Amino acid sequence: MTRVAHHKHNRVVLAMSGGVDSSVACHLLTLQGYEIVGVFMRHGGEPEPACDTSGPLPIVSPAHKQGCCSASDAEDARRIADGLGIPFYALNLKDEFDRIIDYFVEDYTFGRTPNPCVMCNNILKFGKLFDYADSIGAQYVSTGHYARLVEDPSGRLAIHRGVDFAKDQSYVLFGVKEAYLSRMLLPIGGYKKSEIRVFAEKFGLRVAGKPDSQEICFVAAGRHADFVAKRSDRDTQGQLVTTDGIVVAEHNGIERFTIGQRKGLGVAMGKPYFVVRIEPDTNRVVIGKKEDLARRELTAADVNWLAAVRTDPFPCLAQIRYNSPATPATALPMSDGTLRIEFDEPRYGVAPGQAVVCYEGDRVLVGGWIRDAN
Repeated sequence: MTRVAHHKHNRVVLAMSGGVDSSVACHLLTLQGYEIVGVFMRHGGEPEPACDTSGPLPIVSPAHKQGCCSASDAEDARRIADGLGIPFYALNLKDEFDRIIDYFVEDYTFGRTPNPCVMCNNILKFGKLFDYADSIGAQYVSTGHYARLVEDPSGRLAIHRGVDFAKDQSYVLFGVKEAYLSRMLLPIGGYKKSEIRVFAEKFGLRVAGKPDSQEICFVAAGRHADFVAKRSDRDTQGQLVTTDGIVVAEHNGIERFTIGQRKGLGVAMGKPYFVVRIEPDTNRVVIGKKEDLARRELTAADVNWLAAVRTDPFPCLAQIRYNSPATPATALPMSDGTLRIEFDEPRYGVAPGQAVVCYEGDRVLVGGWIRDAN
């Protein structure tokens, strides 16, 4: 690859988690001649201050385990940076991360199903990291997301699905401001995960075989309900009822349920039953059969366009969860700024609080937060 001279317009702030994806991204960017500043985002309690506290975001030492990111992850990231001779800092983003936790807790206690990964991208990775980039004269912010930036015939940049559909993360990037696209770098989106691991071995990275992170970073696996209950003063206990209004059990909190859930209902019905509705006003959790989950349309709010804003209905492929397929639908922009999605075929498990993202082929057009569904 052709290397280019280092200057401030070639400087990149790279979010380094210590995992294989961001580590390979670091090597690929180095091969392309970028001047990289590696950062590790700390989310926990008060850290030790380092000698450099310049800029709008404090730079701190990653010497101790804090919050959701382990000391071993920080050390893995630091080793990669040291091996390439690039500067590496840990950023104290506790205040911003507290906002994500507050959102997570509030959504669950009001019967919604939050997506903190999208919020993390919006607030931290493609939010505060741009502030930090500006403070050190960096033009770009980069991550190890499996998504691609593609220029359309008009010269407009767009987010497209990653080459590896099984790992595609374009869904969680729908909320990025369009103005930031020209300053984003997504170096691994054009590769499959298997290729990234081969690169890691080729580069001699000790993280080549490191497992992918599967859970919400600040909550232990299977413990989100306890996490929410400890941080909320709202009484969310109530009744478990069928769609016919028959009370079948009492439950310990609506944060323990999500739309489409089948396991862990705490009651044996003799046949599969699913959570079809959560009523935060009464704390009732309504369960029903699979057909009771079917939804023909939804309304999304806080809409973010990553393509030219449209006012007329248009066909799209609508994705309602990170791990669900995108299916044919019609998107109808509403005069109040919301977006109505009408599915060609009923969808199951449409959950308020999750995101709906509309695609044209592989391209992200628009997304928003699901407010309600019918």
